[in-house]
Amino acid sequence: MTAGLSAAAGAAIRRLRHARGWTLAELSARAEVPLSSLSKVELGQTSLGYEVLIRLCRALEVDVDHLVKPESLDSAPHHQPGRRAVVRAGEGEPRDIGGLTGRAGATDLLRRDFTPVMLDVVDGQRTGRLLRTQGDAYLVVLSGAVALHSDVYAPLSLGVGDGVYFDGGMGFALTAEQGQKSQVLLIHQGANPIED
Repeated sequence: MTAGLSAAAGAAIRRLRHARGWTLAELSARAEVPLSSLSKVELGQTSLGYEVLIRLCRALEVDVDHLVKPESLDSAPHHQPGRRAVVRAGEGEPRDIGGLTGRAGATDLLRRDFTPVMLDVVDGQRTGRLLRTQGDAYLVVLSGAVALHSDVYAPLSLGVGDGVYFDGGMGFALTAEQGQKSQVLLIHQGANPIED
């Protein structure tokens, strides 16, 4: 299966899983597909093989053509008019990004230009490797104070309401300042930042 079709099928699988209220682990067990493989399929990080596709279709009780429609990739507009995704306080898909925990919004949308993630920053020490995203990113501090570390610039201190637009390909990390728990909104392109 081509990368484009695998990514579209992965997004459709995630949408159907969410619609059924299943966790990734539940679908993994129902389809007998390893959890790590299923996660990569949903994020479009691996090609979707025929056997795995059939198992997932059976578990989700859908036909293969429901997930794989090549004509829809070419003919569907990138931006669908009137779409929206509501994320209530405390809701959203759990994310672990470079040791920071948070919740991503709008993950039920099949096609989106960016991913918003609310992250809790509690550690004052920079640990682990730097993160990188596809394209540009935007970060705004919602509570507390953080330092944005990168492999290009000196650490940048940011307080409540401060924001920074930056090249996501530049390695970056976040730490809490002044020993206080902080919360930030990170908006980035692509599915998930990756660690160096």
